[in-house]
Amino acid sequence: MIGAVMPWLQFAVCALLIGYAGQALTRYAAIISQLTGLSASWIGLILLSAATSLPELFTGVSAVTVFDTPDIAVGDALGSCVLNLGLLVALDALSRDESVYCRVDQRHVLTAGFGIILIGLVGLAILTVGTGIDVTFFHVSAYTPLVILLYFVAIRATFVHERQLAIIAPPVETEDGIGLKQAILRYLAAAIVVGIAGSLLPYIGMQIATMTGWHQSFVGTLFIAMATSLPEFVVIVSALRRNAADMAIAALLGSNLFDVLVIAIDDIAYFGGSIFANVSPAHAASALAGVIMSGIFIVALLYQPRNRFFGHFSWVSLSLLSIYFLSAYVIYLHDF
Repeated sequence: MIGAVMPWLQFAVCALLIGYAGQALTRYAAIISQLTGLSASWIGLILLSAATSLPELFTGVSAVTVFDTPDIAVGDALGSCVLNLGLLVALDALSRDESVYCRVDQRHVLTAGFGIILIGLVGLAILTVGTGIDVTFFHVSAYTPLVILLYFVAIRATFVHERQLAIIAPPVETEDGIGLKQAILRYLAAAIVVGIAGSLLPYIGMQIATMTGWHQSFVGTLFIAMATSLPEFVVIVSALRRNAADMAIAALLGSNLFDVLVIAIDDIAYFGGSIFANVSPAHAASALAGVIMSGIFIVALLYQPRNRFFGHFSWVSLSLLSIYFLSAYVIYLHDF
């Protein structure tokens, strides 16, 4: 009995640690934004997205190097991309006065567009290697350097775009008197907690998969992705409390970019060949869902829907939820 419950308890402890540290990340990232004068969107895109994606990074690297479970690594990264876009539903529901898409800046279209390119590229890699079309350098897929290059192109393009819009405010003092050095150190401490807890998740995921008989791709896409996406959820709640919806949106979209970069890093760390050739083709369903959901977000950002069902959900939220559950069902059918 204890053996059956223990993996779930370990899962819960890691999830709580990630959630608590994620809240601290948001607070100190906001302080760094105030002290440096950098925009909330830029802080969300770089600092918050990288920190909240540390669980995916540690999970992926340990999954392919220690536990030899590439399906857990890719499922976690792509599942987190889809779940991050699904968290837009929670962000919209928590925005009580009006739809969140009416409150945020349309410059997020640029980040979402790069997200479509990167997630779509990973989906293409998974599908093409299944047909034997793959070029590798040593054990690394030819898609991997392209993914890395596009990630840094996306980050630079976003920075240049924000600089052109002159979204740089003068530095201001924080109310609690925390200095920049202290804020950075506390931010790094919270990031370390997130990373350590995330590195334990592949082992726990393998235990759950063995105990339940579920396939690794299903466990990685749903359960591990849910745990490693807890920081993003905490970030959006904390950001809304601070009236920083743009920071929340930037963190979610930036996390998607970083999660795709994580897959490239996993491919480099995996010595069993190209990671795209050693995972279930069902992961392509997650990539396709991520592309569709990113497209829905772009439409919503430009259209700015105001009608809401039950006072909380717009047609955008219902569409995002439908695609999320449909992709999960497709993966379930493929694996079972």
